[in-house]
Amino acid sequence: MHRFLISAAHKSSGKTTLSLGLAAALRSRGLAVQTFKKGPDYIDPIWLGLAAGRPCRNLDFYLQPYAEILDGFARHGANADVALVEGNKGLYDGLDLAGSNSNAALAELLGLPVVLVLDARGMTRGIAPLILGYQAFDRNIRIAGVILNRLGGKRHEAKLRAVIEHYTDVPVLGAVLENPSLAIVERHLGLMPANEAAAAEARITSIAGIIAEQVDIDRLLQATATDQPLKPAIVAAAPTAQTPVRVGIARDPAFGFYYADDLDALKQAGAELVFFSPIADAKLPAVDALFLGGGFPECFMKELEANRSMRESIRNAIEAGLPAYAECGGLMVLARSLSWRGEKRTMAGVIAADVVMHEKPVGRGYVRLAPTAAHPWVPPGAHPEEIPAHEFHYSSLENLAPDTRFAYEVKRGHGADGAHDGIVHKNLLASYTHLRSAGNCNWAVRFVGFARQCMKQPTPTHE
Repeated sequence: MHRFLISAAHKSSGKTTLSLGLAAALRSRGLAVQTFKKGPDYIDPIWLGLAAGRPCRNLDFYLQPYAEILDGFARHGANADVALVEGNKGLYDGLDLAGSNSNAALAELLGLPVVLVLDARGMTRGIAPLILGYQAFDRNIRIAGVILNRLGGKRHEAKLRAVIEHYTDVPVLGAVLENPSLAIVERHLGLMPANEAAAAEARITSIAGIIAEQVDIDRLLQATATDQPLKPAIVAAAPTAQTPVRVGIARDPAFGFYYADDLDALKQAGAELVFFSPIADAKLPAVDALFLGGGFPECFMKELEANRSMRESIRNAIEAGLPAYAECGGLMVLARSLSWRGEKRTMAGVIAADVVMHEKPVGRGYVRLAPTAAHPWVPPGAHPEEIPAHEFHYSSLENLAPDTRFAYEVKRGHGADGAHDGIVHKNLLASYTHLRSAGNCNWAVRFVGFARQCMKQPTPTHE
């Protein structure tokens, strides 16, 4: 096996593009590649999953205990030839002084060597003390090699290789020249989601070709080889034998932010996943529950408005009592209207509020939620005291009805109004917060259980 973590000296060094190219290049060699992404992220994992040909998995210190991270890495990495973990931010960056949630901490926990991506623009001799400092800062971290990125040309590359060889013992695994072809269209949340890019696979193939030419993949594999097997520590429970619950899941260019582990958890809880498009389909499929995840509805608000039959189908189903859960983009499409860049479009009108997009983030980062008695999924007293989660939204709610009921008090973060999140309307729970079925937040089991209870009472599921 080959296992490694790709990190950088600082964010925006090009590690995502390199990770995509390496995953696809390794896959093209016939190797089974399992990708992982550190932290709360939907967009990079969509690209990484497409490049590797299998779903990317997230590893998150804030949302998962160590045992769950170790088990998830082992469970999904055990049947792959290569386990590639893409870090976030810089190698030693973190939320606290000790760096307990840093990329380095994850590498140490998982026993992974680090491939360090260095944005070398404008650098020559100064690259040596940078590498030496990263080596010396934490002796528990093994830097297996560096990939020099955004080089000015072959002469620049030759100078850097000479400096690194003279002053350090770290191998140069690759040298990637500055190339506009490696750029991926960016949006306000980062990289454009691969599920929206019509030519995503062609773009990844192009990136892989460039990376394969400029990175010594044979040397990379040699530097990251291991004979230590991966053994999952947690015994997976047998799938539920109860009546399946058909859960409709919005998935199209406007909606695509779903954790692969959460979809697995829904199926484990007895859900049959039924995917549909709020943009292209005329109405909801026959379902027992609804999950509207995050995405970029503002970029498709004209199409969402134009699909009146779907908006009415969603509104009528929820008003009739269909159990529904919406996160961020899902919440936005359930509001009365959505405004962005001088345009205002009509949405489903389930939530008595209007959504307005802003140029800067309104809520960003990790959150902590305290469930209230209004939470529809579990009786009062059966919740954990606080739920760790995350949010990342550029929109806010205006004209929110004063009698709105909320499922959460926000202890950290912004949520819907700075103090609350989780709008409750009939059997709908809609929040800006993204939950993950991990740690003490097994929301998938709770939601499917709630939907199963509602099934005992006949409810129309679509028009």
